[in-house]
Amino acid sequence: MTDLAAAQARYSALVAAAWAKGAPDGAHDLGHLARVWSNARAIARTEGGDLPILLAAAYFHDYVNLPKSDPNRDHASRLSAAAARPLLLAEGWSPDRIDAAAHAIEAHSFSAKIPARTLEAKILQDADRLEALGAIGIARCFAVTGQLGGALFDQTDPMALNRPLDDRAFALDHFETKLLRLPDIMQTATGRAMAEERADWMMSFRTRLLAEIGA
Repeated sequence: MTDLAAAQARYSALVAAAWAKGAPDGAHDLGHLARVWSNARAIARTEGGDLPILLAAAYFHDYVNLPKSDPNRDHASRLSAAAARPLLLAEGWSPDRIDAAAHAIEAHSFSAKIPARTLEAKILQDADRLEALGAIGIARCFAVTGQLGGALFDQTDPMALNRPLDDRAFALDHFETKLLRLPDIMQTATGRAMAEERADWMMSFRTRLLAEIGA
């Protein structure tokens, strides 16, 4: 295996061991981490960036995975960054590279509102947000809303034409409140292009869904 592949296997095992103590989360599993890493590599091929830092940040960005309903959810990225530090120190990383990975982890979170200061942080932020778009984004959106006890959509007003949007109650509302706005806040040109393509696909899905339910 290459060095990156070997590191990926080690990081995946560390996260799996940590997550084994908690409840399963289909939207934040090892597959999610692998896809974020894949997205990051795809962006870095055009934008540049330090791949070992991106790999570590991609695999440890959800190390502390708090439920969406947890009152401390906004602090999860900071907690994950803090937990990653001793793990990377044990890997022999220098303090400056640990700081770089920790910053990328902290800044990836939408809710934490931490500005991304480095290229790696911008790439990780984009790579993670791509997971909220496209086919995988739709699947994760409906899964999370279901976990929170919400419905697929409002049967009488699915597009919220005569009511306030409520994405805790209806998964389809989350498209409008957050997901379809993500392309405008992507940090890299490559990430934005990928996001726009996925957002277009989501709007096509929504059009088909509305047609099927006669809305």
